[in-house]
Amino acid sequence: MTSTFESPLAHLSEETLDELAKELDAIHDEVYSDLGERDRRYIKSVIAAQRQLVVTGRILLFASSWKPAWVTGTACLGMAKILENMEIGHNVMHGQWDWMNDPDIHSSVWDWDTASTAEAWKHSHNYIHHTFTNIRGLDKDLGYEIMRIDPHQKWRPVYLAQPLYNALLTVLFEWGVALHDLDLEAMWAGEKSKTQVLKELRGIAGKARAQFVKDYVGWPLVSAALFGAAQLALRGRLPQPARSRLGGRIRALGGGKWKTTADLLDRYAPGVEKTFLATVLADITANIIRNVWAHAIIFCGHFPDQTYTFSKKEVENESRGGWYVRQLVGAANIEGTPLFHIISGNLGYQVEHHLFPDMPSTRYSEVAPKVKDICERYELPYNSGRLGKQWWMVHRTIARLAFPGGKPRPKPGPYRSSADSGGGAVPSEAARHRRRLPAEHPDAGPEHVRGGVAVDPPPR
Repeated sequence: MTSTFESPLAHLSEETLDELAKELDAIHDEVYSDLGERDRRYIKSVIAAQRQLVVTGRILLFASSWKPAWVTGTACLGMAKILENMEIGHNVMHGQWDWMNDPDIHSSVWDWDTASTAEAWKHSHNYIHHTFTNIRGLDKDLGYEIMRIDPHQKWRPVYLAQPLYNALLTVLFEWGVALHDLDLEAMWAGEKSKTQVLKELRGIAGKARAQFVKDYVGWPLVSAALFGAAQLALRGRLPQPARSRLGGRIRALGGGKWKTTADLLDRYAPGVEKTFLATVLADITANIIRNVWAHAIIFCGHFPDQTYTFSKKEVENESRGGWYVRQLVGAANIEGTPLFHIISGNLGYQVEHHLFPDMPSTRYSEVAPKVKDICERYELPYNSGRLGKQWWMVHRTIARLAFPGGKPRPKPGPYRSSADSGGGAVPSEAARHRRRLPAEHPDAGPEHVRGGVAVDPPPR
């Protein structure tokens, strides 16, 4: 069922929005009153599993000159980078686990293995994006300031190339996000000092240097050294290419003068060289795997046809209930298996994440039925679809809006559960659970501030 009504807010009075806000606040409070040991065990087990994948991948890449070891080691490393970026880094820096008061798993101290600095990302993502979600001219994640993904955005000739640079962004996503977080537009508008931009550029350069040294020098050298040690111990019996690249260069430069050195390199170095280069290639591939996956999950959670955007005028004097509705209809879920949700950082529940950005991600699947219940009773859409469907819609939009014109596609109508009996209003899911925190409790509401979480919705 589709509808072309202008805004989901149109049929909701201020009193209705207030009631909706109270119900969503109650869902949040209910979860926060229940957080405990099982949640703590979960995040620690995910961090442990991610580190075990890193160790397994690195051990396998010691034999990276052997293709099966290279493929398996690269897969382990790619999955470890996905987990570290999505389920761990993104969610820890949202403050989802700050309630534990763990000195190591806290938004104020956590940094991740990606190009963005924690400080810049938390401002651009936690505050700007999550506060001003899908408000044209305020939410800088709406097309990342380089793409036209909504027909209301003014067309410019540079957008003709957006299908091409979107493909490049897919592969280099972490670097695109890092540059986006700089918010150069704010500097040009005089809202951000050049000093601050230079500080953030130095931060990105430092992270780039650390990643280059770790992934493309340090670990390849370790793999190569271990292969070389094994080759020496086994007196050159490990399979390897017949000639050393370095030995060949020495022969070319020194003639017969360095023949003994070149012969020695031919005996022991070919496998070392191959292992070094194979590990470099494995690390490049693992980073691309992480970038492609992150791009897919983030774009499919924000830019499918189902999502709404808003003008600044539409959100003037926005109430807390209005803010909740904007979050709800400005995001889209991606349906999948439990494993899919773990490796997507539980951002397959993008709707729930935007409603409750500080809620531990593992609880989104639990609150999703309650959110659907609210959508059904308040006649609001609940955007959801399989990954392939969402991905197709996103890239169709990017291709179409590269050209002038275009119009908003039809939106989903109000959510209807398959078990809808047509029997009229029913008590809310949240109303059936009374173990809640009071509204004035410091842990109440999505503005639960811990470290870098700075989302700023209207107050209760």
